[in-house]
Formats: sequence, C-alpha cells, structure tokens
Amino acid sequence: MKAHDTIFIATRGSALALAQANMVLAQCRTAFPKLTFDLKIIKTTGDKLQTASSARQTESLPKGLFTKELEVALFKHRADLAVHSLKDLPTALPAGLKLGAVGKRADVRDVLIYRDADFLEGWKLRARNAELTEWSPGQSERRGFKPKLGLKSLPAGSIVATGSPRRKAQLLALNPGLRVVDIRGNVVTRIQKLMARSDFDAIVLALAGLTRLNFRVTPAGNLEGDAVPEGLLATILETDEMLPCVGQGAIGIEVRENDERISAICERLNHHNTLQSVTAERAFLEAMGGGCQSPVGAHAEVVGEQVWMRVISFVGATVRRAEGKRSIKEAAELGRQLAGELNWR
Repeated sequence: MKAHDTIFIATRGSALALAQANMVLAQCRTAFPKLTFDLKIIKTTGDKLQTASSARQTESLPKGLFTKELEVALFKHRADLAVHSLKDLPTALPAGLKLGAVGKRADVRDVLIYRDADFLEGWKLRARNAELTEWSPGQSERRGFKPKLGLKSLPAGSIVATGSPRRKAQLLALNPGLRVVDIRGNVVTRIQKLMARSDFDAIVLALAGLTRLNFRVTPAGNLEGDAVPEGLLATILETDEMLPCVGQGAIGIEVRENDERISAICERLNHHNTLQSVTAERAFLEAMGGGCQSPVGAHAEVVGEQVWMRVISFVGATVRRAEGKRSIKEAAELGRQLAGELNWR
C-alpha cells in the first residue's frame, strides 16, 4: 500500500456505529497525517433483520450477524480495518482475521431510563385543558417515577424492556417483582418508544453508547440530548448491582492477520490497559462456552500491575459469582480461571 492509497475503515450504518467509526477515523488521521483514511459503510444481515423485526417482539439476534459483512469486506480487501462495539464481536474470529486493537474504554455502567412523573402530570393537565392536539391512544396510561429511582425501588409489576439476557437475569435477581420484556431498535428508537408507549415503564441501555451519541445524565437525573424527548429521567447503575457484558464500553478493531502495514496502524490505536481487561473478559466468556447473548456478566480492570475481575453467571439453576486477580501478563489465564471456578460449582 502506497502513501496515497486510501485505507478504508468499515463500519455499520447505525448512528452509534458511525460515531465510533468516526472516533477511530479521527485517531488515524491524527496519528498518520500523511496517509489517507475514509469510511466504508456496510449494512449487515443483523441490521436488516433488526429493522424487519423492530415492530414485533422476537428472540434476540445473534450478535455475529452484525459483523459478518464487515469481515467479508476485510477478506476481499474492500476494507482494511473493521470497527465494532467489542461486545458485539464473537470471541472466536474467522481464520485469517484478528483483533488488531482495542480503543480506550468508556464507562462500562448501564443506565435505567424511565419517565418523569411530574412531567407526565403536567402533560395530562394540558391534555385535559385541550392545549394538546397531538396524541396517540395509550399515552395517558404511561406511568412515571420520581428522580433517582433505583432498581430495587421499582414497584412490583413494573415492566422493564431490554434485549439483553444478561440484563434481564440481573434485573430479576435484584427485583423479582419486575416483569422484563424484549425490545428492538437502536438507542434513539428505544428511547422514543419509551416516551411514546405505555406497555413498559423503563429501559436499560449502556452508558457508553449514550455518551457517544452525545446524550448525558445530569446531576439532577435528567436524560438530555438532541434526540431525547422531554420528560425522561435516568439512573446510572453501579457495577456492584449490575455487571456489564463482556467488552462493554470498548471499541474493537478487526483486521487481517499478517498485514504489517495495518498492524503498525493498530499499534498506535491500541490502549494497553483496556486490551488486557477485555482479554480477561473474552477469555472468561469463551471458557464459559457462551456467546454475546449468554446470561453472564464480567468486569475486569487494570490496577497497578494486576488485572482484577468480577464475574457472574445465570447459566444453570443458581446464580454463581466469582472474583480474582492475576498479573497483567496473565489476563487470559485469569478469565479462564474464573470460568473454571463457576463451572465447577
């Protein structure tokens, strides 16, 4: 590849995927100003199926469906780097491809999003006074809550929507009185569904995704952003009550093996401590024999010269937890060790 050749960065076309790809694109252009980089947007099978099923509640889509077409582009040299939310990238990659780099991790926590009770009361008052002319059936039945709502404070019978088996299992473990239902669509679609519909009371999303789409949770507990409807509140969930999924908050860059030019670029994009953390988590998931939709959670972080990790599994009849630490050079061994502890219980 010559200096004037364009290096293509493959990405999905969703708003979050584009935001992440543009972050990588900016890093590449800054680190290698003499090289030309550009995005190649590719619609995956998962995107097509998700769009087709967004209006009905179906089983979760395998996350590998969101990576296949990007990998084909790598194999056919139509792209040189593929940018993924690392949580979507299977632990076993096709022969000839590898995880070339992992960007610095964002906040791994999840967020509970729900309607503001005071806002809804004002909305109902305006509706009764005929000040609102645009409405849809069921809107008046929407239930709201006060700010700073915790998972355990949700009343029995509250309905929380999520597409994640991991979140569902942890929600029910924390508050058995909840009902958990499935939801489809991208981040903005889910937020808009929450405000417009009355068939569920709250949703759970990743804080990293919200942040990358320029949404924020204010100190008062409001959810703000250009695409956020008025009247939504949010509570950030600490990892002590809800462990994230493997790789949550990290951006993974998949490349061809033995491509020295691209490997040199990846060296500048890689964040060492994040790589060690997600190496432990991905080794744990692989050893558990699960995929992205397995009801397991894990969070590893580098502290000094060691990797510390906590894990949880809802595979089987009982909830199993484990934690441990090892040298930063033994990140993968730590993941396999903790998986072994859970599998033997």
